Amino acid sequence: MTQIFKKFNAGIAKRFKRWERHVTLTKRQQFVLITGVLTLVLMLTQLVPVEIIRYPLVALLACITYVGAAFALREDLGGIEWVTLLVPPMLYSAAVALFYFLLPARWLTRIPVAALYAVGLYAFLLTENIYNVAANRTIALLRAARSVGFLLTICTFYLLILTVISFRSYPLSSTLVITLLSFFHVFPSLWAMELTGKASIKVILLSISLSLLLGELSWILSFWPMPTAMIALLMSSVFYSTVGIGQEYLANKLYKKTIIEFFIVCIFVFLAALATTRWRAL
Repeated sequence: MTQIFKKFNAGIAKRFKRWERHVTLTKRQQFVLITGVLTLVLMLTQLVPVEIIRYPLVALLACITYVGAAFALREDLGGIEWVTLLVPPMLYSAAVALFYFLLPARWLTRIPVAALYAVGLYAFLLTENIYNVAANRTIALLRAARSVGFLLTICTFYLLILTVISFRSYPLSSTLVITLLSFFHVFPSLWAMELTGKASIKVILLSISLSLLLGELSWILSFWPMPTAMIALLMSSVFYSTVGIGQEYLANKLYKKTIIEFFIVCIFVFLAALATTRWRAL
């Protein structure tokens, strides 16, 4: 299996090198071009009148994001980076596109969201590019990139959780989907603290543990008479606190004060969730 993956990786890298000979744009210009094209595709998904076609278009947008990010980050891209660097922007595009469906059918609201999507995607590409470079040599912008990447990941996680809960499917199926989505958010966030070609056992085990924790929390909250947006916010706050603690642990900077600060956020959001709970519905 490893040999097959290496051959696939080598084949894709050769194709990207061939394309690179014909590309005269700088990397930032490529980021702008990719962002513009994907923003246009995002807006076009809302012009499709048939509901059934919209979700395949979301999948298409996510795939185009993956390919576009791979092309933009083709230098030194290999190994686990095909997941840790390319999946977060892909999930971001899918999250915003799905959230787009929940907005009122007015361009007055959709255009600002599309503009915010473009800014976020461009920031995501810059962040992943810094990770890609920092994996091979020291770079001064790494700390800022980790903060921006973590913030964008939290926003993506919130939008996806909000979408999954809005479907109001069976609790078990929602829990399984949220657990899987949690892993693909937690794993890149923790890997960003090491930036190694191969993920360490510590990162893998910690990612699985936190994903299961978030999945179990979603199972509990599925029976709680709480507004959908508040459930997604509470899940995101727990994601922020637990993954943030995990990042500090991997960086060997985990202190008692840090743990308290992270959990204070969860406590405030939990109190707000209690205040918005519809107890009379019980």
